[in-house]
Amino acid sequence: MAATRLGEKLNALRKKQGLTLEKLAEAGGMSKSYLWELENKDSHRPSAEKLTALADVLGVTVAYFIEDDVREPEERHMDENFYRNYLQLDPIAKEHLRRILDTFKKEP
Repeated sequence: MAATRLGEKLNALRKKQGLTLEKLAEAGGMSKSYLWELENKDSHRPSAEKLTALADVLGVTVAYFIEDDVREPEERHMDENFYRNYLQLDPIAKEHLRRILDTFKKEP
């Protein structure tokens, strides 16, 4: 039984964020045993829906899981995930977030 790159990435991100298999599976809407198989076996090809759910919970993009690179998520993956979450906000929440971001802009 050999872990896949997807499995390695899932395992590393899960542990880095202090999530158990059970907590990640629950947050991603899947079973603990299914998640364990994703992390530890090379026989599973998760659906786009499952990858999206895991990416959302772990704060990365689906592209991060698909790429061969096993390094930690790059900033662009986290930025893309942030933007995807931003797009799902209601207009009032978006305005609040824009105001918060404006406070971080440096004045010349």
